[in-house]
Amino acid sequence: MSGALRIPGAGRLSQAKTARFSFDGRSYAGIEGDTLASALLANGVHLVGRSFKYHRPRGILSAGAEEPNALVQIVRDDARKTPNVRATVQELYDGLAANSQNRWPSLSFDVSAVNDLASPLFSAGFYYKTFMWPKAAWKSLYEPKIREAAGLGVSPDRPDPDHYSSRYAHCDVLVLGGGAAGIAAALAAAETGVRVILADEQAEFGGSLRFESGAKIDGQDGFAWAQAAIARLSAMDNVRVLPRTTAFGYYAQNFVGLVERVSDHLKAPGHDLPRERLWQVRAKRVVLASGAIERHMVFANNDRPGIMLAGAARTFLNHYGVAVGRNVGVYTANDSAYGAAIDLKKAGINVAAIVDLRDNPTGTVIDEARALGIEINFGRAVIRAGGKLRVSSMTVQPKNGGGERTIPVDAILMSAGWTPSVHLFSQSRGKVAFNDETKRFVPGTYAQDCVSVGACNGSDGLTATVDEAYAAGAKAAKETGGKVSKGTKPKVEASESWSRGMLGAGPGAGPDTTVKAFVDFQNDVTAKDIRQAVHEGMRSIEHVKRFTTNGMATDQGKTSNMHGLAIAAETLGKPIPEVGLTTFRAPYTPVTFGAIVSHARGPLFDPTRRTAIHPWAEAQGAVFEDVGQWKRAWYFPKAGEDMHAAVDRECVVVRNQAGLFDASTLGKIEVVGPDAAKFMELLYTNPWEKLEPGRCRYGIMLREDGFIYDDGVVGRLAPDRFHVTTTTGGAPRVMNHMEDYLQTEFPHLNVWLTSITEQWAVIAVQGPKSRDIIAPLVEGIDMSDEALPHMSVREGKIRGVPTRLFRMSFTGERGFEVNVPADHGQAVWEALWAEGQKHGATAYGTEAMHVLRAEKGYIIVGQDTDGTVTPNDAGLDWAVGKKKADFVGIRGLTRPDLVAKGRKQLVGLKTKDPKVVLEEGAQIVEDPKQAVPMKMIGHVTSSYWSQNCGRSIALGLVAGGRDRMGDTLYVPMPDGIIEVEVTGMVFFDETGGRLNG
Repeated sequence: MSGALRIPGAGRLSQAKTARFSFDGRSYAGIEGDTLASALLANGVHLVGRSFKYHRPRGILSAGAEEPNALVQIVRDDARKTPNVRATVQELYDGLAANSQNRWPSLSFDVSAVNDLASPLFSAGFYYKTFMWPKAAWKSLYEPKIREAAGLGVSPDRPDPDHYSSRYAHCDVLVLGGGAAGIAAALAAAETGVRVILADEQAEFGGSLRFESGAKIDGQDGFAWAQAAIARLSAMDNVRVLPRTTAFGYYAQNFVGLVERVSDHLKAPGHDLPRERLWQVRAKRVVLASGAIERHMVFANNDRPGIMLAGAARTFLNHYGVAVGRNVGVYTANDSAYGAAIDLKKAGINVAAIVDLRDNPTGTVIDEARALGIEINFGRAVIRAGGKLRVSSMTVQPKNGGGERTIPVDAILMSAGWTPSVHLFSQSRGKVAFNDETKRFVPGTYAQDCVSVGACNGSDGLTATVDEAYAAGAKAAKETGGKVSKGTKPKVEASESWSRGMLGAGPGAGPDTTVKAFVDFQNDVTAKDIRQAVHEGMRSIEHVKRFTTNGMATDQGKTSNMHGLAIAAETLGKPIPEVGLTTFRAPYTPVTFGAIVSHARGPLFDPTRRTAIHPWAEAQGAVFEDVGQWKRAWYFPKAGEDMHAAVDRECVVVRNQAGLFDASTLGKIEVVGPDAAKFMELLYTNPWEKLEPGRCRYGIMLREDGFIYDDGVVGRLAPDRFHVTTTTGGAPRVMNHMEDYLQTEFPHLNVWLTSITEQWAVIAVQGPKSRDIIAPLVEGIDMSDEALPHMSVREGKIRGVPTRLFRMSFTGERGFEVNVPADHGQAVWEALWAEGQKHGATAYGTEAMHVLRAEKGYIIVGQDTDGTVTPNDAGLDWAVGKKKADFVGIRGLTRPDLVAKGRKQLVGLKTKDPKVVLEEGAQIVEDPKQAVPMKMIGHVTSSYWSQNCGRSIALGLVAGGRDRMGDTLYVPMPDGIIEVEVTGMVFFDETGGRLNG
């Protein structure tokens, strides 16, 4: 047997196989095709969890993703323990093991339920008013206990053994939602030949057709029509159908994030299957068919296990063949709950009574319910529910007051109406509009190329829904190039229609201070909490939300938002639109970190980039360091050398003979077009219009605030072409910075930007012998100082390979940077290395490069700057065009605080003891004897031992630094005070004569 409450002949799973599962260690039987929720209900299990704050018993409320109560932990093995899984979404498989959460020692007896008795201490906003005294108790008592109590489930404590995948997809029409509206829209679009993706979060398509027993389309039962339509769509080459796939986020330019549950429903997923797949979809048009979410009724003790949404009970009966009780009561304010009562009555379940808050509603469903002998009570309200671990009764009273009547029940089905699911529309930055007649928010002003259809658009009735959706799908297809369709619109022959319902609390939900009538089940927010928030001064719904936490749980208030809004509006005495609507943010439902991260973990957490010359350096025994995503040779030790010895040797050889350095990681951007020079004038502080082709210039890029953003040498290859270099770590952001300004501020300029970082390998040859090494290999370039002066660039060949040869230096020595296509990088390096060996050259790494540049006072952006350094602070005023009328950051440079005296300026630092090497980041003070905390006037930015200088050298940012030349300052360290002298930034070859050998 699959449960005592499984109704023979009901539902669509009767022929399925039995699946054994366990809940809190107890074994049960279900049917393949069940969800965990439907299988538990079939076995008479309603108590599935405890609430977050009060630890009240909670049961299954819904049958879908909006479920706030039935959150469980699914356990496959010690490493696969997934908390907070919605039992209404988790598909059953043989051997599934689930545990309840947020209870101790057991679900039926939870010690923390004492919180319910102490609820006056935990009223709305209590966390703003408590835990303040005694002060010392916060760290030792309050914080540890709060952290211990926080959350519902328990996070896994072992590495995730599963793998995840991700895919990018493009389509013409993306349809989100697989109910009648979504299927109709997809059919209309697909029949025109355009590329269509149809996604729905459920395992089976059909939406509300899963439970609507009165729907008939094209001569078929509604659900059967849906399955036939999906089979037809799946057979089309231009259509991708994605079940078990939730659209969780709608981003700019019709970019939608989907997450597909690939194997969570399988007993033994194959190792080749990912657990989940992230789809990143760019669509020309999006059709939103996300449906509507049923609201609960707000009355005292409406959270007891066995109380659920009427549509959910109907789904459990008509799709899963499960009755939610044997003696069911119904409490409603709209017609849809009548369908549940009628279907249950026909299935042999006793319906104790229907309590309808409306005075005298009429309609066919009401007539049918009465004809079946169901007791109907108009103009009455359920003012409270009885029972504790399971509902046992409902107390009914005329809505305007009067005598009470208690009716024994074992389940209560409730429906306050349906709320259009506008979450994705709102995420798209669309603006919702309030329909005062129907009292609901619907899509208003669209911000992207999308359209809402069906229930999420406020459409009532199946006929109107299908007609609207089919037309929208056809229109979207036509706008994206679809051919004229010869398809036939689905014909609705029978359907159900539901009236509007109510918002807010019903009778018996307050405004007294003791009744717990829940608005938000997961966060234990009651109607009186909403009222209290208003009484305490909250006027905006966003403030009410944060004060009470209504709508802030993992379900994002799918069932509670509109009730909370209505109660707040009523208390304020304002119309609902004036109070506002909370913001819907991604994700629509929780998304696992695994799905987002996908393959990007472990060795693949960050892409590892290697230059074309990396294999040679590896073979030479280089030690590598990570610079951004790049592996860069740090130093090249010889036998018996440690890092310091290797770096000292490399620095000395470069100064006396020559060195080869792999500079391929430097960012490289090509700026091309008739307005290239104008663009460069605007992006850099330097003048570029008059720079002759074949010459180079050091450039500084600022942010709008006037602070240094990046720097690099720029070569002008032609009147309309610049070769721009950036820092290694700054390449992506500089490219983005340029594109941002080109597209938003200077779109009138005729310029193209291309990242060429990986297209060119760069070999820096530096030192007195550098020209002698390069010259024998170069073709078509005059290497003389007259023809190729410092800061020049020429195009030619080296060993038959095209090259851009820069005469430039980051060491202060005669230097060249050989740019060749990356595919030839190692071959050209090896040729240069062979020639270099004739002249005693060495390969050197990034550490020697840092020392050599510091000896010359050359800065590194990001090390010697910290985001608050201006060109003047860095001693680079000479690189700012004095006659330029405009460039990014020019106004920022004139801000009073950026030209004020006393700013930190970059200076050189020499320790009084030349053998002492300062620590980078160490703070600098003027008076070492002052009381702690001392006044810091700067810090060390770069510090090295210089074998060429025979002493330590350092750079630092010091307040008023250039006015302190020759002064003694102090660097307090744990083992003593270090005296330093403020000097100029150049420590070696101050005249610069070595640039020309």
